[in-house]
Amino acid sequence: MKKLKSVLVFLLLIISFLGFSQGRPQAARIKITGKVIEKVSKNPLEYATITITNPTSPKSIAGGITNPKGEFDIDVTPGIYDIKIEFISFKPITIKAKDLQKSTNLGQIALEEDASQLNEVVVRAEKSSVEIKLDKKVYSVGQDMMVKGGTVSDVLDNVPSVSVDTEGNVSLRGSDNIRILIDGRPSYAVNIAEALRQLPADAIDKVEVITNPSARYDAEGGSGLINIILKKGKNQGFNGTFIASAGIPETYGLTANLNYKTEKLNYFTTAGYNHRTNEGGGKTNSQYFNDDGSIKNFLDEDRETERSREGFNGRAGLEWTVAPNTFWTNAINYQKDSGENNDLIKYNNFDAAHNFTGSTYRLGTGENGGENIEYTSNLIKNFDDKGHKLTVDGSISRNTDDNQSIITGSNNFNNTLNNQVQKQAQIQADYVLPIGEGSQFEAGYKGNFGDLNNQYYVLDDQGIRIDNLSNTLVYKENINALYTQYGFKKNKFSYLFGLRWEDTNVQVNLLDNNDFNTKKYNNFFPSAFVSYEISDQSNITTSYSKRLTRPRGRFMNPAVNYASNVNIFQGNPDLDPSLTNKFDFGFIKRWEKVTFNTSAYFEDTKDVFSFVRSPTGDEVNGVPVIKSQPINLGKEQKFGFEFTLNYNPFKIWRVNSNFNLYNVKTIGEHSYTDTQGELIVQNLDNQANTWSARISSKLTLPYKIDWQLNANYNGEQKTAQGKSLGQFGMNTAFSKDVLKDKSTIAFNISDIFNTRVMRSYTYLEHQTSYSEMQFRKRQFNLSFTYRFNKPKGEKEKNPQPKNEDGGGEFPG
Repeated sequence: MKKLKSVLVFLLLIISFLGFSQGRPQAARIKITGKVIEKVSKNPLEYATITITNPTSPKSIAGGITNPKGEFDIDVTPGIYDIKIEFISFKPITIKAKDLQKSTNLGQIALEEDASQLNEVVVRAEKSSVEIKLDKKVYSVGQDMMVKGGTVSDVLDNVPSVSVDTEGNVSLRGSDNIRILIDGRPSYAVNIAEALRQLPADAIDKVEVITNPSARYDAEGGSGLINIILKKGKNQGFNGTFIASAGIPETYGLTANLNYKTEKLNYFTTAGYNHRTNEGGGKTNSQYFNDDGSIKNFLDEDRETERSREGFNGRAGLEWTVAPNTFWTNAINYQKDSGENNDLIKYNNFDAAHNFTGSTYRLGTGENGGENIEYTSNLIKNFDDKGHKLTVDGSISRNTDDNQSIITGSNNFNNTLNNQVQKQAQIQADYVLPIGEGSQFEAGYKGNFGDLNNQYYVLDDQGIRIDNLSNTLVYKENINALYTQYGFKKNKFSYLFGLRWEDTNVQVNLLDNNDFNTKKYNNFFPSAFVSYEISDQSNITTSYSKRLTRPRGRFMNPAVNYASNVNIFQGNPDLDPSLTNKFDFGFIKRWEKVTFNTSAYFEDTKDVFSFVRSPTGDEVNGVPVIKSQPINLGKEQKFGFEFTLNYNPFKIWRVNSNFNLYNVKTIGEHSYTDTQGELIVQNLDNQANTWSARISSKLTLPYKIDWQLNANYNGEQKTAQGKSLGQFGMNTAFSKDVLKDKSTIAFNISDIFNTRVMRSYTYLEHQTSYSEMQFRKRQFNLSFTYRFNKPKGEKEKNPQPKNEDGGGEFPG
């Protein structure tokens, strides 16, 4: 471990030294600054291009792009230059023969929309689908052919640093201790993995990955945040997109994104229907031992699953420009889904000599349905054009999820019912005040108020409820938060310091056994970010934040997953939150065709959640029953190194890659009393190294056919009770624009070699097991996209102020 740390620190020092040496100025330089805005609305234009050239030569001397505030900052040597300011579908402005002998602020530069380009297809080089910023990575979904006809889970599985396992669970840098936001608001779905599989990928604009959030964000999410931003059209007039898709296994869907924009009003809507069939399967081969260590018997479980889902997802909203500096957005989101599950498990029994002794089976057939409705409102008041603003957000939602299954077997019959209702309300206010040049003060309040009612019943073959497997959970959670932060820039250094306070009141009530538990706690969450600008193309940043993770979803739900009667899963409503101290040191360097970003990170977590497999003391036909359950284990420390590389060797070829290597050390033990009254103590100390890699290549072939190929690998990892084996997956896609570029046909294959299988070994005192699980087998998908009044790749115009991440930008 010490050698690993030394090597990583040495590499970072070498990179920093190279950055310093390359960024050393060769002559006295001056700064050219300014701000680019849209002439009518006065809104800042992000990604406007500034090019500085010598009047006597067409060769570019320097250049840059504007930040989210429309500002630019370019270094040049003194001289006389032509300055050109451009933005897609706007009339460019050129300042001729400008004499620049000292640092100069060009002030506000207003660009006017070019009406002649509104109905033309603008052919331009595509912006990279992965944009690297110092505080986050932004993944643009519209550029990715892999996810056409897919779901949000497919989108996230293509995002650098993010992984989605075969059960749909999302992790960041190898940790599932994260927070998922949708349009900057927390997702409170009862089953977030299932909710993400129901939301179509075509409704997503981009995904932000924030590994070390500042105080303006919720403190929840020990390893970071993932913010999913939904599409909101901005193009003038009436425009839209229709997408139809079909695939094997049986999958089909239809999505429409429509938008109508006038000078003061912008109507947007998304509606989609999808039907998906997921075929999967797995096995668990177990070997059992007597107390003296001799072999007792063997049990092989073979599992086949088929899950079908159909759902409707709709979103409609209105953005109203109340005044030139005031914007009010209201939207309603509605989602309804239903499905069927078939889960067949065959049990083959063997004696100590591995002679076959008999078999049984267990078939689970079920139906499920869910409905979610949410109303959101967002008000933005800009006091001036320098970033002084007030933002107010509010939302209310109601989510229901009903499941019923019938489990039949060789010797048993059970019926399970699971009904969940969750209500949520949120109010948030954020205030941003610029103070002088390059300084900014922020403050805000946020309140989350919710309750969950979950009724779970297991009935025997006589229809009588089995009390020890059934329960009614009432969970209420109220969180109030205040935050403030101050950022400023001095010379080449930028600073951002913040403090957040959160007060939490939780009630966990199990009504059937009169188990009432109240958890009250409040915490301060400081954050600090320091960035140093080595040159226009390279920066170093270091950051610290304190994070918290509250148990949610299946972690808390005491309902028993009863598909297998010898390998069961149950949530733990008595979990406590975990606290994490996060440190991150990053370096970013940009060349003409390459962007390189690397970071070393350290996370120190106490009361970390961990899944533990424990013998219950019961047996079924002589086979011990093993229960998997999350617990507060103890302490976990993670040290890792990550880098992301974007490479555009040619205009027709783009490559993105990501690599993550980390060491994790866990200390703790689990004590419990089994059904026989025996005290069991499990030592769960563990230390392991693991790594993951991902690469994506997009190439334009002859006849303007785009080809994309993605591959990812998650390395083997040792656990306290066994190990998880490595996993490899590869996807590919082809697309072709037709009908004068108004339509696109795309074909993709998910998991080409059918290798996305979770494989693991578990070692317990009287049992060893080997398991495989594949939630979804290889899939083929064909999609057709039709656009009207919306040219492919055109940059959205007249962008309204957004509040996707809940606050202002990092100064400087």
